[in-house]
Formats: sequence, structure tokens, C-alpha cells
Amino acid sequence: MMFSRKIRIAILVALAACAATPPILEAQTKKKTTTTRRRVRRAKRNRPPVIPVVRYSTPRSSADLASTLAGLTGRTRSGTWGAMVVSLTRGDTLYADNAGEEMLPASTMKLLTSAIAFERFGPTYQFSTDALRDAPVGPDGTLSGNLYIRGDGDPALSGKFLPGGPSAPMNRLADLVASEGIKHVTGDVIGDASAFDDEKVPEGWRARYLQASYAARVSALSLNENLVAVSVTPTSPGQAAIVTLEPSTSAIPLVANVRTRAGGGARLGFRKFGDGTIQANGSIGTRAGTRKYVYIVEDPASFTTGAFRNALIARGVKVDGSIRLGKTPPTAVKVASLLSPPLASMVAAMNRESINHYAELLFRNAARGPNRDAMGTVANASSLLDNFFAIKVGTDTTHLVFADGSGLSTLDRVTPRAQVQLLGYAHRASWGPWLHSSLPVAGDSELLRRRMRNTPAEGNLHAKTGTTNDVVALAGYVTAVNGEVLAFSFLYNGRDRWIAKSMIDVMSESLANFGR
Repeated sequence: MMFSRKIRIAILVALAACAATPPILEAQTKKKTTTTRRRVRRAKRNRPPVIPVVRYSTPRSSADLASTLAGLTGRTRSGTWGAMVVSLTRGDTLYADNAGEEMLPASTMKLLTSAIAFERFGPTYQFSTDALRDAPVGPDGTLSGNLYIRGDGDPALSGKFLPGGPSAPMNRLADLVASEGIKHVTGDVIGDASAFDDEKVPEGWRARYLQASYAARVSALSLNENLVAVSVTPTSPGQAAIVTLEPSTSAIPLVANVRTRAGGGARLGFRKFGDGTIQANGSIGTRAGTRKYVYIVEDPASFTTGAFRNALIARGVKVDGSIRLGKTPPTAVKVASLLSPPLASMVAAMNRESINHYAELLFRNAARGPNRDAMGTVANASSLLDNFFAIKVGTDTTHLVFADGSGLSTLDRVTPRAQVQLLGYAHRASWGPWLHSSLPVAGDSELLRRRMRNTPAEGNLHAKTGTTNDVVALAGYVTAVNGEVLAFSFLYNGRDRWIAKSMIDVMSESLANFGR
């Protein structure tokens, strides 16, 4: 029986809510236990199983390769495999196992987000965060009105691409405004995040994820990946420590009750109140250096607007008003713009470091398009991606569900066949080389740095990883010994992820050593 996409998502929501053991990301901090017995039990439960050493093989025919891969997937004790391998050079399928099965993709979902972003914008596209005014500027530099900061969904509005730390983007934009002769703003600084809807947390994100940095809130006006650090620096014994926010913002009240004492170490406590106020308490030693505690920002648009206001004031621009959110009037005049890095650079950072924040913003930006003529919503992005698969890639989309752009949602569903077909389309697309170069390289870079070393896959295989406690996945490209370019997708859904990960590596190494 076939169901509509809306009904299928509703069914997935119900199933996720009923799950007895919801998945958690490997990076998630586990709560401290209260007894020695519980610690021992947990340690035993989380200890990786003893995995027999399995080396890659030397398959010399497609039948030999298929037999090798099937034997490796059969080593897991539970769970479901989906896999597909296609020669992009010859156009034939070398292996398929549950290739049409609906599966959780984890971060291999970012391949789909990368593709739709490249398809819509091209690798050189740049987003623009703009400062605009709604009134004239007098000869003395007084703006008798409001100053707006309009978000364009730039995921890289941080210190990652600009020198100067987390405050660098707002400092740079404030410099540009000041250089245009504005010295005094009589009105407010207004943040415009209307390019996206108000859904800050995608459907299917677990509540337990939401205080982790990999699950930052989503907004068209985002700064520093929507993370704020409370920085505590000692001064002299008996004196108050220096407590600041990085980036500095007037949107988050900060209460500091930290004293400096002689010696090293620190005893610090942080508390976040319902109104957004952050309180820092305790003491810090003179030799302790600077200590930082990072929080998720609940209201990114206000956070960014407050950082822009603080940056203006720090550069000598007087601001009479406060901050608020609103839509930029169509008659507003652009004062300055801060351009993002080229899209290819942002996709490379997203895929190599698996940054969920980048994926969520690029997913919604794809829905808006270069003409910015649609709202950046998950629904619009999902519809766009569905059409892209159906029309451009030529995929059966009845088994695809796109609930977010990062793969963090428990509602996402892809098939190995759809991923391999996407990789084939990208291989032929004008933007294909940029996607290929954005992927981690086996034994060499980022999330694959320690995997498949000293094997034929090292320096050869380019692929996107995906890992949660319920998913281990790898999808990408590898060149066989005879020069054939292979596209592959290995998806495992289950709890035997240690063995699954090991088998995925051996399968990938065998692909690199394949020849016919």
C-alpha cells in the first residue's frame, strides 16, 4: 500500500516517539552515573566488541566482488544492510543488496544537500548579509532612523573564514557601516531573519540532542554557528575575574560573580535562566588561564542583531535605540554587505567536518534559490529535492523522506540506489569536481583520517561518513586498480555498529583493489 509523503512522515514520527532506545550521536556527552555498579555495567555495555581481523580481498570479476561484499555484510550480528556499487566508467551495477530499502542516512544526507545547493547556485555563489537604513544620513553622520541587518542564510558567518574570532563578521560589517560615514543611529538596530520560517528545530531531532553544539538552532540570521561562549579570565587575587561573551552581544544578559584567587585551577558554575540570562559563579586561579563554557543560542536572530549593535558601538557609532526583530522595508537603502565565502568552500567545510548547521542553512537556501523568490522552509526544500531526484537524477522518490538537510532527523529516509544515482549524476554535472573534492579522503583528511590507512583506499577513496548509535554509513567514489571510477553507498541501520564500521572499511578497500 502506498501512502502520501505527509502520511509517511506522520507514521515515522509515531514510530520514533515509541522507540524504546532512541539513537544518540557518538559525540553526545553521556550523563554521569551515580554508583560504581552502574558505571561498570555501562562500561561493559559501551565497550567495543572484539572484531576479528578481516583484510581486504583482490576481486578480479564482478561476481567475485559481489561475493566478497555479501560475505562481509553477513558478519554483523544484527541490523539491516543496504548497499549498491556501480561502475560509472562502464555503467553497470557491480553489487546491490537491499538497494531500494528505506534507510536512515545519518550524515550521508549531506551529499543530497550538497548536490541541491550546487545545482541551484553553482560552486562560486556567495550569500550576502546586508546592513540597510530606512532614513537619510545627515551631513554630521546622523542616521535619523533605524539600521537593519538582513540575513541571507549565510552558514559561514563566523570566525572560521574570517580572522578575528567569533566576533569577526559583525566587526567587519560594523567597519563597513562606519566607513560609509554613519556615526550616530537615532533609532533601533533591527534584525531581519524573514528569509526562513520560524522553525528553529527540524522535525525528528531528539530532545536529548538540543543542548549539543551539533544541534544548533536554525535561522536565516545566524552567527558563530549559533554558539556563544562564556569566557572567564583571572585578574589579581581578590579581584573580580573578567567575564565576557564571545561573540559579544547585547541580546544575552550576563551576570558575573567570579572572583580571582591565587594559584591554579578553577571552580566555576554556570546557569542559564528562562529569559536567556547567563550567570557565572565561582572562582578562578591566577595561573588558570582563560576558561570557556559554550551554550546553544536559543534565539539566533536576536543574538546576531545584538552582536551587530555591540560591534557598532565598539567602533564609535552611537546607537540610541535597542535591538528588535522585523522585516526590512522595501524602500530601505543598502549601506554595506558582507559576502560569504564561495559555496564550494562552505560545502567542503560541511562535508569534511560534517557540520549540521551548514547543512540546515544550505538546505533552506536551496529552496529560496538565487532569486530569493521562495521561503526557506524544510517543506519547500524537501519538495525541491524530491523534484530534483525525480526529474534530473531519474530516481523513484516514493521511498525518500527529507525532514532536514543534515541527516540528524530520525525521520529522514534514503535508499542506497538513490544515493548512487545521485553520485552518478554529480559525476557528470559541471559542479561534480567540487562535490568530489569536498569529501573526506580515506587515511588522509578529517573524518576518514584514521580509516583505511595503508590500503588501496588510502588517498583514493572520497566519501561522506554517517554515524549515530543506530547508523553507520559511507557513500562516495573510489577508483579501482584498472582505472574504473566506482560510486558506492553502504548503509547499515542497527546496533552492531562497531563491526559494521569495520566491514564498511574492508568493503571499501576491496573496491579500491578491484580489477577486471
